[in-house]
Amino acid sequence: MKALVTGSSGFIGSHLTEGLIQRGYEVTCLIRKNSDLKWTHGLDVSFVTADYLNKHSLRNSVAEMDYVFHLAAVLHAVDWTDYHKANVLATKYLIQACVERNPGLKKFVFVSSISASGPVLDPSIRDETCTCRPSSFYGKSKLLAEKEVLGFKDQIPITIARPPNVIGTRQKEVYLLLKLLKRHLFPVLGKKDHQTSICFVKDLAQALILMAEKKQACSQTYYITDHQIHCWRELLKIAAQKMGVYPYVIKIPYPVLLSIAKSSEIIAKITGNDPLITTRYLCSTRNHYHLYSSQKIQQELGFKHQTEYSQGIQDIINWYKKHHLL
Repeated sequence: MKALVTGSSGFIGSHLTEGLIQRGYEVTCLIRKNSDLKWTHGLDVSFVTADYLNKHSLRNSVAEMDYVFHLAAVLHAVDWTDYHKANVLATKYLIQACVERNPGLKKFVFVSSISASGPVLDPSIRDETCTCRPSSFYGKSKLLAEKEVLGFKDQIPITIARPPNVIGTRQKEVYLLLKLLKRHLFPVLGKKDHQTSICFVKDLAQALILMAEKKQACSQTYYITDHQIHCWRELLKIAAQKMGVYPYVIKIPYPVLLSIAKSSEIIAKITGNDPLITTRYLCSTRNHYHLYSSQKIQQELGFKHQTEYSQGIQDIINWYKKHHLL
């Protein structure tokens, strides 16, 4: 089977690419001219360069593919126009290219975000029937992109994934937190109660492949979690214990973290790079709940997470140590 993966140079996309290869897929990675290929370097994949706003180049990219996994997105942009181009128009043009050049496509899998659902101020567990109320430009753009995909459901098979907070190697925020812990610095994130659902990235990759292969997933949207709810501080505590730095840590209070994030955003605007950490991320972990039910994907597709929570954190630490990054 032939699969095209957009966003393969990113955190989730690189893990999905590896998962597809392990399952025997012939994988092609759709990249931009300036894509950083460090996570796909050495993998048995093909590369095709395209412009997401150039329909002709997209048509050539999707031809003869059995599956298309669309993960490419912009998380941080200057204004709404940039979010709309990168996340809405790019998605629309890509799926249009599939319809026009590859109408026999077996499945178009769109990876959206919990940001499309929107923040919640109470600890209620949301499912796919809940009304979406995105509050950020990013969330609004992902919800609009979902609507674009659903608009083609009668022409080609589609399915939509909404991952929660995804944990794993190559994830920028996780790596930053581990580097702080190594220096015995403990960021005080969130509240003391259970505020978030998570999914380990390798489990998410397997869920995306399952969504592609299962006919029952056609025209459906799924939340994908490890079926539990978690506390941010507990996650950090477990990581610190496994790194041997707990309880000998210095806590970084929220106001200090917020100042660091603001400075990071200012530097990012000057340099043109992504901020190290954002005020939106910190405010979201402190003020909002991100709790989701994965009952639907369990019942309809038979999805089962494989990564045990504590061991998953240990595996992440081991990977960074193995690559001399911690």
